[in-house]
Amino acid sequence: MASEATRLLMLIDDDAAQSRLVSALATREGWRTLTVASGDEAKKALASKDGADVRGILLDQRVPGDAASELIRDIRSARPDVPILMLTASTSPLLAVEAMRAGATDYLIQPVDPDRLMAALRSATRAEAPRNELQPMTEKLAADLDFDAMVGTAALFRTALAKAATAARGHGHVLVEGESGTGKEMLMRAMHAASTRSKAKMKLVGCGAMPATSLESLVFGHEKGAFAGAFDRQTGLLEHCDGGTLILDDIDRMDLPLQERLANVLETGIVRPTGAAHGFKIDVRIFASIEPMADEELDTGRFSKRLFDVLSTTRIALPPLRERMGDIPALTRHFLAKIGEQPGFSHHSIADSGLILLEGYDWPGNVRQLQSVLYRACVHEQREALTAHSFPQLAELLGDSADRGESRARGLGVLLYTDDGNVRPLEEIEADIIRLAIGHYRGRMTEVARRLGIGRSTLYRKLSELGIDNAA
Repeated sequence: MASEATRLLMLIDDDAAQSRLVSALATREGWRTLTVASGDEAKKALASKDGADVRGILLDQRVPGDAASELIRDIRSARPDVPILMLTASTSPLLAVEAMRAGATDYLIQPVDPDRLMAALRSATRAEAPRNELQPMTEKLAADLDFDAMVGTAALFRTALAKAATAARGHGHVLVEGESGTGKEMLMRAMHAASTRSKAKMKLVGCGAMPATSLESLVFGHEKGAFAGAFDRQTGLLEHCDGGTLILDDIDRMDLPLQERLANVLETGIVRPTGAAHGFKIDVRIFASIEPMADEELDTGRFSKRLFDVLSTTRIALPPLRERMGDIPALTRHFLAKIGEQPGFSHHSIADSGLILLEGYDWPGNVRQLQSVLYRACVHEQREALTAHSFPQLAELLGDSADRGESRARGLGVLLYTDDGNVRPLEEIEADIIRLAIGHYRGRMTEVARRLGIGRSTLYRKLSELGIDNAA
């Protein structure tokens, strides 16, 4: 096996400029790069002695064109364990879906930020990274930017949404805490959309996705000649978003000196670009996110106390998915509906066996990981209903430990599909609905009949026909 020092990234690309950029980025990450200009060259290189060191493959879909899926199948057959990332210029997921069905690990839509590209590569090739359906997706489903699109009834989650909705109508800065994948970015976007600044400019920056020098220029701006390579003046986002909102994702990953500089800007309302002789007044509202360890970060000095004090007038904590497991059925149905609207996908439902697996996992990647798992399952599942067979890795991890009766008691509802994905007989579904109603209304048969929209005599006739004990 290749050592960390000899790991090799194969880049299948005939664009010299893009190849040089990716090679430079890969070198910074400790990779050697092997660039080939065609699919045939790639297959020959993989079969060579050097090909044994390839630990990741980056494919520009433009090179093989319509034959991209065929090339991916050939590569996957030759090297089944090597992650394959595809770059595509198409905003339609159709090509990406075909590539993933052929064996691609992940895809990115161009133009793609270099740091985001390398983050995707790191995620796919990390030794401890989850594989197969548990591998996170780089691209996200487009989200509706309002609070109604945030699905869930768990008390902690609804409390966070209510607090966010109130804060959105105010004027102060907001600090959103939560584990990765809990929906912090979506919540902050929804807050901007519900705020009095919704028509003004809004920008989002991932503070952990770029080097400190790049982040400094992006946020604060710089004057021409401020440093080597500053050939032109750059307007910072604090200036660009004057009168609007700047969203700073993972603000705790910003270097401490930049945190202190930002705190000074927010305290004084004056920003001075790097190299500028004078500053100027701005009016920017900050929504920032942080992993749920702000107090610990303060104790260790990794997070600016001044910045924390400025931002934390309103603190909103989003709970992890493991603390709102009862929301998994509703989230699953929501994501399946969204995925089914994408080009190249069919509409899928989920059978009880599949839903039990989803409920049995603790979701370290939270809601974002659940979405990725469902996306990958829909890519590969040909049947209408997702079953336990649609999630082979989860089934292997969890085994047969999930209890069907316990899951039903938690409110999964009436089951529409058998384990093989076929629709259950109407008589069985009707019987389950009646049993559910009798239990829900505690045997009050008049109320049961009223809620089901039938007469009491009809209800009792059905109890007899279906063999249901009215004490069910």
